[in-house]
Amino acid sequence: MKPLSLKMRAIGLLSQREHSLSEMRRKLLRISRDMARAKVRDEAAPADEAEEADAQSAAAAEIDVLLAWLQAQGYLSEARFVESRIHARAQRYGSLRIRQELAQHGLGLGADAQAELKATELSRARAIWLRKFGGDVPEDPAARAKQTRFLVGRGFAPEVIRRVLRAESE
Repeated sequence: MKPLSLKMRAIGLLSQREHSLSEMRRKLLRISRDMARAKVRDEAAPADEAEEADAQSAAAAEIDVLLAWLQAQGYLSEARFVESRIHARAQRYGSLRIRQELAQHGLGLGADAQAELKATELSRARAIWLRKFGGDVPEDPAARAKQTRFLVGRGFAPEVIRRVLRAESE
């Protein structure tokens, strides 16, 4: 059976979920490197370092062309990636965490998405807090610190955390 081409593997990855450009590039480079190693292993001819470096640079150029094609055809969209990442993370994490995760992919939130997340952050934080702690307002400093650390770890803003722990009404 013939191995799948890079294009088919890229489309296969994109059929599972949205990817950012940098994430897709990293995955395709790894797949290309693995394919080259398998080919060398099958041929049983050791390649020297210069040939391997040339092959890697050629593969990187091929992958850049493939990524441009995927974007032009609408298979790879950073706007869709941002949208899907927000949708997947918004019910569990705060705006700070979502922004940080997108920054790792070299992307940012648009003004509309940022405003929408900020508008719902208090209700999302309260829902997460209720699920985790059952709505028990912390009585002692240790319990308050534990709940604060939990919400900070989820990426909620300090002011939102204060309002949730004070059990203020919206």
